[in-house]
Amino acid sequence: MKSKPDKQKLRFGLPKGSLQEATIEKMGKAGWNVSVSSRSYIPYVDDDELEIRMIRAQEISRYVEHGYLDCGITGHDWIVENGSKVHEVGEFLFSKVTRKPTRWVLAVPEESPIKSVKDLKGKRIATEVVNLTKKYLRKHGVKAEVEFSWGATEVKAHELVDAIVEVTETGSSLRANKLRIVDELLVSTPRLISNHDSWKDQWKRQKIETLALLLKGALEAEAKVGLKMNIEEKNLGHLLKSLPALRRPTISNLSQPGWVAVETIIDEHVVREFIPQLKAAGAEGIIEYPLNKVVY
Repeated sequence: MKSKPDKQKLRFGLPKGSLQEATIEKMGKAGWNVSVSSRSYIPYVDDDELEIRMIRAQEISRYVEHGYLDCGITGHDWIVENGSKVHEVGEFLFSKVTRKPTRWVLAVPEESPIKSVKDLKGKRIATEVVNLTKKYLRKHGVKAEVEFSWGATEVKAHELVDAIVEVTETGSSLRANKLRIVDELLVSTPRLISNHDSWKDQWKRQKIETLALLLKGALEAEAKVGLKMNIEEKNLGHLLKSLPALRRPTISNLSQPGWVAVETIIDEHVVREFIPQLKAAGAEGIIEYPLNKVVY
């Protein structure tokens, strides 16, 4: 009697650090409950087909490229820095603060005479993205010393090095440290990536595409809400002209003759101005509700 084969599993890398909380939250909204122990890099997930590993974003693309992971979420910057040959499935803006891309920038102290990359000739630069910085210097034909920074890079700019290449979203931390941005090297956003062989595997590809679809749906829903309301049918035409619906609203008849129910999805930031307009147009019983996923 043949033994039953083990269920196939997808090895999925999630980033530790700044992206961890936001990524796990979006995984929950997408339908996967992930529980992380501070003592383990193997979190619990309520899906027997998933094996999740919590790994530093800087390392995920290498593990995906070499097949230790089938797929993972990491920044575009680390894919470039590592030179990883992976399949990019999609882009995902997970930042809870600004939803802006991160930027790797060349920065110097405010009083520094360095005004452009050409002024870096013979200078010393500290950064965590050594390969990216060296590539940038070669592009501009500049020879300078690039050293790996283990942390506190912004502080080093005032005493230990001539310039730094550091990551920022808004630039506020750089300004707080009295640093001036000279140039931008790379704009980066989180990406879902796959190992090329895993992407060719039919089962794994379908599982990865499901992850991408539902994660994208969770992100799309983040800035939107659902609205329900009742309105007299004679006022419906006027209401529909002003309703900023996602595609077309759903309209259904109520048991009360001459009345209909309208349901739609709108951007959350316009709700506070829009609900009074709905009320003025004759809408009643207006209900706003949160969304977990919006799948186009």
